[in-house]
Amino acid sequence: MAWKNDEAHIFGKHIITKRKVAWYGQQQFSYTYSHATKTALPFTRALLDLKKLVEEKTQATYNSCLANLYHNGSEGMAWHSDGEKDLKENGAIASLTLGAERKFAFKHKTTKETVAMTLEHGSLLVMKGVTQKHWLHRLPPTTKIHTPRVNLTFRTIVG
Repeated sequence: MAWKNDEAHIFGKHIITKRKVAWYGQQQFSYTYSHATKTALPFTRALLDLKKLVEEKTQATYNSCLANLYHNGSEGMAWHSDGEKDLKENGAIASLTLGAERKFAFKHKTTKETVAMTLEHGSLLVMKGVTQKHWLHRLPPTTKIHTPRVNLTFRTIVG
C-alpha cells in the first residue's frame, strides 16, 4: 500500500492525521473529502482479489477503494457521513476490517439513537441505500487496542 498521512481542512485549519490512507481505483479518479483531493492509484493485484470477494458477498460492484491504516486504538474517526458528491448516490460502501478488532458506532442524525458493534478481523460491514443520508458513523478511539487495523472501504465513484 502507498500509505500517506491523511490531510483535511476543518474549520479553516489544515490538519495532518496520524491515520494513514491510500486511494486506489479502476482509473485515476479524483476524490475530495474534508476539502482535500486525492487521485487514485491503480488497483494492486491483492486489492483486485479482495474487491472480487467483497463484490460476490455484497452483490454490488465497486470501482475504488479508500484504505485506512490505524496504527493503534488512539487513532479513530469522528462522527461523519460519506456523502461526497463524487460517490454514487445511495451506493454501497463495503468496509473490510483486517487486523485489530475495533468498536464502530452509528448515530441517527434526527433521533440521535446510537448503535454500536465490534468489527473483528475479517468482518465485512456494508452501508447502503439511505444509510449516509440518515446516519453518522465513527470509529471511537480507545486505549485498549495496541495493534494496527487496516480498513478497506470499497466504494463507487461517479462522473
